[in-house]
Order: sequence, then structure tokens, then C-alpha cells
Amino acid sequence: MKKTVLTFGLISGAIMALMMFATLPFIEKIGFDKGVIIGYTTMVLSFLLVFFGIRSYRENVGGGTITFGRALAVGILITLISCICYVVAWEIIYFKFMPDFVAKYTAYAVGKVKASGASPEAIQAKLQEMKKFRAMYDNPFVNAAITFTEPFPIGLIITLVSALILRKKSKPQPAESPATAEA
Repeated sequence: MKKTVLTFGLISGAIMALMMFATLPFIEKIGFDKGVIIGYTTMVLSFLLVFFGIRSYRENVGGGTITFGRALAVGILITLISCICYVVAWEIIYFKFMPDFVAKYTAYAVGKVKASGASPEAIQAKLQEMKKFRAMYDNPFVNAAITFTEPFPIGLIITLVSALILRKKSKPQPAESPATAEA
């Protein structure tokens, strides 16, 4: 199981990490709204490897059969590895290359509130919210925990669906009939 989980988990994580490295430097040009769409689309596509990983395990290790529980375990492990790769990529990007990300996001979020015609109190509340967000994000452990919660639910859903689709019980072997046993 180790080889299958590591192979598919690292490939899935590499896809998410590479897309993050490719798109985040251009987030202001892409736009935060479109960036979210690109990010979550990439996550869904990379988590398709959970399906293929479970199928590979079923065919190569399970001899064509796999229980729902085993499929779920394989899928969750692939998802965890992929999510860890995603978190590591984000930590590197945020702390080494884009320490101004929260400032840019704050400007975007406050601008969106202003454009909606919100009151000065609402704008100030948004600024305070973003200030707390910045303080949380500057802590690498909190940052990692928040970042982990972005892809994991998607991977969990894809794992559950894949485990349901791919589960396959072994066919019971027919018992020998007395006539064939005597021959």
C-alpha cells in the first residue's frame, strides 16, 4: 500500500504545488476571484489521482477486489500526502516569496466592501477582521492548519465517492459438487 499511496499522493500534491507556484505570483493580474476558481479546479483535478490510486491498489495489490474500508484508507492517505504537499508549497510561497500576500488580499477585500457601498463602520470592521487574519497567518502553525483545511474537504469527498465506486468484493468460489469431488 505504501508505494501506491506515496506515488499517487506525491503526484497529486505536485500538481497542486506546481499550479500554486505558477499562478500565485500573478494573482493581482488574474484577480482573487478567478484565482480561487483556478485553485479549486486544480485541486479537484489533482484529487482525481485518488480515484486512480484506489483503482491501481485494487487491481495490482488486491487482485481486482477491494473493500470500501480499504479503499477509503488508501484514498485518505493519498489525500493527506497531497494536502501536506499543498501546505508545504504555500508555506514556502507565503513566507519566502509573498510575505505581502495578506496586504494585497486586505486591499482587495476592503475594496470589495467599499464598492458594495458599505458604511464606514462596516469598512472599519473589515479592516479589523483582516488585521486579525494577518496576525493568525503570520504564525506558521496556524497558517499551515488553515491552509490544510482548503484542499482536505475536497479530497475527502472525492475519496468517499471513489471508494463507493471502486469497491469490489471477491466472488465466492463455488463449492465442489459431490459428483466432481469423486472423479
